[in-house]
Amino acid sequence: MHESVQNLINIKNKINQNSQSYNNINIIAVSKTFAMEKIIPLLDYGHKNFGENKVQEAIEKWTEFKNIKDSIKLHLIGKLQSNKVKHALKIFDFIHSLDSKKLAKKIATEQQKLSKKIKLFIQVNIGSEQQKSGVSVEELEELYQFSVSLNLNIIGLMCIPPEGKNPDGYFKKLKLLNKSLGLNELSMGMSSDYISAINNSATYLRIGSEIFGKRN
Repeated sequence: MHESVQNLINIKNKINQNSQSYNNINIIAVSKTFAMEKIIPLLDYGHKNFGENKVQEAIEKWTEFKNIKDSIKLHLIGKLQSNKVKHALKIFDFIHSLDSKKLAKKIATEQQKLSKKIKLFIQVNIGSEQQKSGVSVEELEELYQFSVSLNLNIIGLMCIPPEGKNPDGYFKKLKLLNKSLGLNELSMGMSSDYISAINNSATYLRIGSEIFGKRN
């Protein structure tokens, strides 16, 4: 068995031991920067959810495979520039980084042109960090209502807690914000903190190095 497949099975077992709602949890294998030969064993195993950071990299790596296997779900987890929206919508099924009205408008316009409705997470800057993307907690509701008025399919919220701090409080806060908006999905938890995330009702985990090993 390929190492990445074994790693994925180990993660599933760990989640199983720590969660009552195992069936509601989706593992996104964050394949950014990894070549397809590292990813193919997971595809052969039947894994469906994969995450990429960059639109161009995703197009180059995934176009051919998505044409063959329509069960593959591709998640954009990195920042999305407005000028890349058109290309992103063609290849991705989920975008986890909606963070502004400008971007919401652009997605709405391009979706109409393509007759495609993509699943969206609003990224929240949960630790109020200047260097991080995401809408502030104070402006979240306004962005959410604006996005809904554009007929965007907002399924939940996403966050990356501050590095080096206990993530529990941040995950709890996002869970409450999600609930206050009546949303069902939560994108939070990475290789280092996914157990804390599932304890706070995460439904999409973004796991890279724990599956594929360290990046170069």
